[in-house]
Amino acid sequence: MQLVYDLVVVAHLLGMAALVGGWLVLLAGAGSTSVMAWGARAQLVTGLVLVGLAEAVSSLDENLNHTKIGVKLLIAIAALALVEIGRARTKRGQDGAGLVPAAGALGALNVVVAAVWS
Repeated sequence: MQLVYDLVVVAHLLGMAALVGGWLVLLAGAGSTSVMAWGARAQLVTGLVLVGLAEAVSSLDENLNHTKIGVKLLIAIAALALVEIGRARTKRGQDGAGLVPAAGALGALNVVVAAVWS
């Protein structure tokens, strides 16, 4: 089960890299929001799977901070919502430019919360 957990952690980190990396590319004036959207989706799904595995499998010996998880979940949902709304507005020809960078900033904030909050 540890291998499955580790593979989900890798997928979670790749999602974070796609979300934050896509945001950095957008800040440089290039790129597409589809990478950010897939990264945000991956972050949310794999984060939920990680918490579920940590709660369900006692051999993983994970001690969860549920307050931290709740904060990270709210940030992840907000980031996903912003990037999806921004993409939809852009596809319809409306201005969604401010939403996508905000989603990237929330992704970066989620990394800070994960790293700094012990």
